[in-house]
Formats: sequence, structure tokens, C-alpha cells
Amino acid sequence: MAAFTCTSRPPVSLRSEARIASSPSASLSARRIFTVSPDSAGLRIRLSQSPASLTSKVPRPRRRGVVCEAQETTTDIVTIVNDTTWDSLVLKADGPVLVDFWAPWCGPCKMIDPLVNELAREYTGKVKFYKLNTDDSPSTPSKYNVRSIPTIMIFVNGEKKDAIIGAVPRSTLTSSIDKFLQ
Repeated sequence: MAAFTCTSRPPVSLRSEARIASSPSASLSARRIFTVSPDSAGLRIRLSQSPASLTSKVPRPRRRGVVCEAQETTTDIVTIVNDTTWDSLVLKADGPVLVDFWAPWCGPCKMIDPLVNELAREYTGKVKFYKLNTDDSPSTPSKYNVRSIPTIMIFVNGEKKDAIIGAVPRSTLTSSIDKFLQ
């Protein structure tokens, strides 16, 4: 997963495609103030100007644009597991294993991702942490009846011991992990 930090010159307002399309007052002149960046996967950006200013002859600053920088939020501590590597990494592991079942489109999954990464650093050497993308590897979640994401499961010696469903606070995760540490 990646986190994005965006800045712009001049400042811009963002609106979703659905909101614009459903607006009864979305006229041609109002639509012209939206731009779609080729690399934005359809994200519409509305310039902070009125429609009249777009047709005026007053010189405008030429420097425009939105700059977004991506920062990877996963760490090397949390390894990606899939249907193929599941048995060797999770079921045959020595000691406790925590698996985060997630998907890239899941908002709550993105919310707890930094927490899972932080706990992976904190429990290094005590618990192995893995992430399984449910879209890329659907058979493993199906086998363990994962119906909602995020779901975090803890395995000990290949056996499922605990499941935590949803974006839960740190204390809930740490108390679940601590139950299986000797």
C-alpha cells in the first residue's frame, strides 16, 4: 500500500466524478474548470478559479499542477504471503504467526496498515507477520471463512488460534498477540 502527499500551485479542490455528474447545475462552463491528469486514473481536479476567469483575457500564472509523492507504507518486516506460499510460510512456521487479510480497495485495511507494521517491528523475533491480499489469493481466505476485511488471524504451529475482524485499536491486537507468546 502507498500513502500519497499532494501539493498544488495554485491550490485545488477535489471532487468525485459521481458528485459532478449528479449535480443538476453542472453546466458546460462549470465542467471546463475540471482537468483530468493522464496519470490520475480518472481523478478530476477543479482549479480554484471561477468559470469566468477561464475565458478572461487577464494573464494568469503559467505554473500549475498537482504534485503527489508516494511513500510505501509496508515494511520489509511484514512479508507478503499468497495461496502458493501459505503452507510453507504460515502453516509450517515455528511459533506464532499473524496474518493480515486485506485488499487494496479496503479503507479500514489502509487504516490499520501502519499499526500492523508498527507491531511487526515491536514483536520482531517473537511473532512472524504476513499480509495476504484477498483479491490476489482468494482460496486461502475462503478456506478460513474470511468474510470481512480487514481480518487478522493468529496461527500457532499451523493451527488457527484467534481471529480479529475489523479495524481495531492497538490494545485489542496486542492483547491477542500476547496470549500466544511464551
